[in-house]
Amino acid sequence: MPTSQTARQSTLPATVSAVSDEGPAQLDPLAHPHDTFDVEPPYVPDAAQIAAVEKYDDRFLDRELSWLRFNQRVLELAEDATLPLLERARFLAIFSSNLDEFFMVRVAGLKRRIAAGVAVRAASGMLPREVLETIWTTTRELMQRQALVFNDHLLPELREQGVELLRWDQLDREEQKHCKRLFKERIFPVLTPLAVDPAHPFPYISGLSLNLAVLVRNPQTGTEHFARVKVPPIFKRFVPLGNQRFVPLEDVMGEHLKRLFPGMEVLAAHTFRVTRNEDLEVEEDDAENLLKALEKELLRRKFGPPVRLEVEESIDRKVLDLLVSELGVAEDEVFRLAGPLDLRGLHGIADLPREDLQYPAFVPSTHPFLAEVESSSPVDVFEAVRKHNVLLQHPYDSFATSVQRFLEQAAADPHVLAIKQTLYRTSGDSPIIDALVDAAESGKQVLVIVEIKARFDETNNIRWARKLEHAGCHVVYGLVGLKTHCKLSLVVRDEPEGIRRYTHIGTGNYNPKTARVYEDLGLLTADEVIGEDVAHLFNNLSGISRNATYHTLLVAPDNVRGGLVEQIRQEIAHHQAGRPARIRLKANSVVDEAVIDALYLASQAGVPVQLLVRGICAMRPGVPGLSETMEVRSVLGRFLEHSRVFWFENGGQPTAWIGSADMMHRNLDRRVEVLVRLPDTDVHRIASLLDLAFDPTTVAWDLDSEGVWHRNDGDVHLHGALIERQRRRR
Repeated sequence: MPTSQTARQSTLPATVSAVSDEGPAQLDPLAHPHDTFDVEPPYVPDAAQIAAVEKYDDRFLDRELSWLRFNQRVLELAEDATLPLLERARFLAIFSSNLDEFFMVRVAGLKRRIAAGVAVRAASGMLPREVLETIWTTTRELMQRQALVFNDHLLPELREQGVELLRWDQLDREEQKHCKRLFKERIFPVLTPLAVDPAHPFPYISGLSLNLAVLVRNPQTGTEHFARVKVPPIFKRFVPLGNQRFVPLEDVMGEHLKRLFPGMEVLAAHTFRVTRNEDLEVEEDDAENLLKALEKELLRRKFGPPVRLEVEESIDRKVLDLLVSELGVAEDEVFRLAGPLDLRGLHGIADLPREDLQYPAFVPSTHPFLAEVESSSPVDVFEAVRKHNVLLQHPYDSFATSVQRFLEQAAADPHVLAIKQTLYRTSGDSPIIDALVDAAESGKQVLVIVEIKARFDETNNIRWARKLEHAGCHVVYGLVGLKTHCKLSLVVRDEPEGIRRYTHIGTGNYNPKTARVYEDLGLLTADEVIGEDVAHLFNNLSGISRNATYHTLLVAPDNVRGGLVEQIRQEIAHHQAGRPARIRLKANSVVDEAVIDALYLASQAGVPVQLLVRGICAMRPGVPGLSETMEVRSVLGRFLEHSRVFWFENGGQPTAWIGSADMMHRNLDRRVEVLVRLPDTDVHRIASLLDLAFDPTTVAWDLDSEGVWHRNDGDVHLHGALIERQRRRR
């Protein structure tokens, strides 16, 4: 019989820091236990050295405003005339979807905190109200800049290349006839006009939906009425007309509204869009009902309060006043923009079959250790991994011929006894899920830790969890109070020499689709010590066991923060002893105050510190007396930089860690995260990647001490250079 286990009360200890999202902890941010490394006693700062860091009251940049600067860098890619034209359109779409999620989660959280009267200053020293007001101002500027880029630059340049995004009055007669038939035959049957009058209350406007606010008049009475018509999301955002010409769907609808309101005069139609609070709040005290509680909360998400109203700048003031009043939004939350709204639909334009306007085609290759040798049959992954540790970097190394093949071979191999797997996000038609189902149905023991609280993937993960249960997998929904975010796969195989464990530890999700565009690292290994550590961790996640000591892993919330701080201190000790010392970190976000203060302390001691941060960074590099040896860079481009790397010079014997944890409170305190120390043979490859990223000729953004990012227009694009490296290696 299949077994399942809902979320349990955590058996992991209390977090090692009291840092919260609202501000820094009132603990010594540099004091952490030495319980992870078999090294000489590390450097321990005294009170004066700690005070030398803490005297800089403004040493933390605000995380929300730093995120907006990240999305500004995305917008700058759309403005970059040196990039392929359709890729610039895609970056405009990414900018839009990023901003939507930011409002749904982060802005909604700030509003909730203000409403609850929790006006705690952030680590930056700003109150929630101050942050929110700055967000509104900055966001309005960025959205207007996006509209300018789209209308004044992208549209004319696309037109020159034969791709035209038109408004209704720009269509020729035949195209208008085509749209009329399309409306009559396909669009009209789907539409539902919702009037507002004493008998019809103001309709509910779903989050992120595109809508028409229609003003009509009764010709007999002269009475004006308001109605809302939703733009159906089942149709393409930009209606294809042939010959790579398109028109917004709302334009087609707006021109034919008389069919929806027969006998009435259509006075005006204005496009608008609402963003709502869609963050989840699940009470987890009753662990047995977690699944039901989450499903109930997913229904509530649809009815979250509004946090933003987007309207076209031509909207009638009377209609806008009605929307503001009925939706309950503040004037600051209204964004008047040049249309069209909701540019997420540009993804469809970016996918046009125009190779001349896109990045050159790229096909991932099989890692050399896993490559087929003089045979048309796939390589035996287990045999290859027994010979070599395999350090993968996606998308350059194929996910399909490495991680996916590893699990598919394990599912089919009669010598495999068990598979243990964590799943945070995966694709809708996941071969990973299929492999786990096949393994369970063939009699293997299969344990799957499914994180059903993965934001915006909750519904999918509930569905996959039930499918796995029905196939006979043992499904565990994680630990109460903690999200299971680590990326682990463990295969137990019966071999002539005895039981052997094969392990994959990665920085990214087990998702074949995102693995083609997300840059991630992963280690495939048969190392006995790593395998034993991972086995202990799986037992912690699924059972009552408690193992706090790992030889090759750092595990949050136990000791990721403390372990990294200790490594940073060790670099200070090396520097003071005259040995080589340097710290290089790569992450999506660096916010945690304890880690930041440790890095500041290292910089004050003279240790070179380099950070490669894709998104949020709360550090101030280059501050005299605080961070003069510190450099912070950001690389954005063709692929989404997603891996987390922690590299230390270590007195001339470099060490490197990879894993799932960003330097954020949620990762270090409220998630199960794993970092693995790489075998020495793979550390040089990490060093080579970081060397290229920090090379002065590499295109990147550099952060200054005031929190401003400056574009460095070098000669080398990181992703293009790594593609070329991969081709040479192949």
